[in-house]
Amino acid sequence: MTSFRLCPVTGLKVCPQAEALVRWHAVTAVVHFLVGVCCALLLVLTRWQAVHLLPADWYYRILTAHGLNMLIFFIIFFEMAVLHFAGPILLGCRQPAPKLGWLGYLLMLIGACTTNAFVFAGKADVLFTSYVPLKAHPAYYLGIILFAVGALISTSLFFAALVVAKQEKTYQGSVPLVTFGALTAAIIAVITLIHGALVYVPTFLWSLGLMNMDPEVYRMVWWALGHSSQQINVAAHVSCWYLLAGLTVGGVVLNEKVSRTAFFLYVLFISMASAHHLLVDPGVGPAWKVWNTSYAMYLAVLASMVHGFTVPAGIETGQRLRGFTQGRFQWLSKAPWGDPGFSALWLSLVIFGFGGGITGVVIGTEQINIIAHNTMRIPGHFHMTVVGGTALCFMGVTYYLLPLIFRKRVAFYKLAQWQPYLFGAGITLMGIAMTYAGSFGVPRRHWDISFTHAPFGVQFPTVVDLFMAAMAVGGILAFVGGLSYCVIAVVSVFFTPTLSEQDLRAGGPGLPPGIVHLPKQQHGAEAEAEAHRQGNPGTVILVGIFFVCFILYYFTNWKILSMLWKVG
Repeated sequence: MTSFRLCPVTGLKVCPQAEALVRWHAVTAVVHFLVGVCCALLLVLTRWQAVHLLPADWYYRILTAHGLNMLIFFIIFFEMAVLHFAGPILLGCRQPAPKLGWLGYLLMLIGACTTNAFVFAGKADVLFTSYVPLKAHPAYYLGIILFAVGALISTSLFFAALVVAKQEKTYQGSVPLVTFGALTAAIIAVITLIHGALVYVPTFLWSLGLMNMDPEVYRMVWWALGHSSQQINVAAHVSCWYLLAGLTVGGVVLNEKVSRTAFFLYVLFISMASAHHLLVDPGVGPAWKVWNTSYAMYLAVLASMVHGFTVPAGIETGQRLRGFTQGRFQWLSKAPWGDPGFSALWLSLVIFGFGGGITGVVIGTEQINIIAHNTMRIPGHFHMTVVGGTALCFMGVTYYLLPLIFRKRVAFYKLAQWQPYLFGAGITLMGIAMTYAGSFGVPRRHWDISFTHAPFGVQFPTVVDLFMAAMAVGGILAFVGGLSYCVIAVVSVFFTPTLSEQDLRAGGPGLPPGIVHLPKQQHGAEAEAEAHRQGNPGTVILVGIFFVCFILYYFTNWKILSMLWKVG
């Protein structure tokens, strides 16, 4: 029979086996994040033409490693930690088949280490996409397959936890919204990983010389993996938005049905965003392009806009219930900006919405995509979504996982309070600089943007040098912020004493405010009535600002397009 630990802060029944799986997946995620962020520093110092640090072969090698470690290994290891937390721990049930959980983890670890070993050995200089006919060592593909199988095992155990919790009646009513969001991420993960099997198993056999591969088919199927893997991130980090809102300021869910419907729209439509990588591909027809860019994509965007309103509105309502009712923005000015969990949450919301969201919708438009796709506008966009949105949110979650799951104080807490701002500022500057450089036609992925020694040369305006320098400065700031996060996490986990239940209740340095004073709704009917009477005027204004920015950016792009494509 499973023995549970009762969390003195949240009151959750914590299964020790699930807790251990969360710990090891989260720690491994941070290790891969460290590898990825070190690679990122080398890349920005190479793309900055004034420095041009790496030779061409090492640039592409490091670019391959950076994409895999950040977009696949770091993110998915952390997402598996989220699934183990949102399943057994939030539902208060036992961990089903813990041995299978460890098997999944070991397969993911072996796969990630194998893939990295052959990349750094120079036997897989194929970039993140590894487009056929580029060929890597067979072990490279085998490592990715093992990683995917391990992730599928962990995902299946999350589904099993839902069944166990239902059968053993460990919760009342519907599953919590955070768990429902994690369920969305798990469903998208299954779809994504199946596509991964469809593309990488044949490619593995092709690398052994056992079959042929059609580059066109590979490209189309691969993007159902490559881009959809990033959509797992969106569902997972939106779930964590709701979690952090509750932990940091007592944020409430305005309407469970609306939020759950938005998650359901993700399941149906968010993977369609993969289409923007194939809009100029001869292998797909115009009807498919119209459906994905004009209908499917916008239903997924609608879901993100719903969350983009409900999360800050829930924060506003939670703050007003706590007494911050003056004016339209006292709830925001009195928010715990010194809590790294809250600051990471808010910065993730803003950067994902204003930076990644607006640019993503525009890039998904076929006519603009034709011009912008293989420029630096693309990495500018996804660095603000996946890094500014997902990674920053996961950092905020880490500051609460450390005391609640690892039972450790947050080391270097003063540094932790500054870390989200430093990382967020760096990513924002880098993303904006990439976007503007791409608008002048600077290509993505290229070692030398001027194409030195090529049969042709490219001369960019002088202002492009300024944008590339700004990209490098932003990358350096993000590197310092990312390295700070890794140091804080590692020292906290391995070099600080374990907290007792009494320590957690007593508080003290190194514990975020939400841990010391969990913002439970301790208010009367009068306060609740007043909060609901006031509504969410601050959030409405912020959403209005977002739409103004969106419209300006959207139509500015069309104006530029009309100038570039003059007719007559």
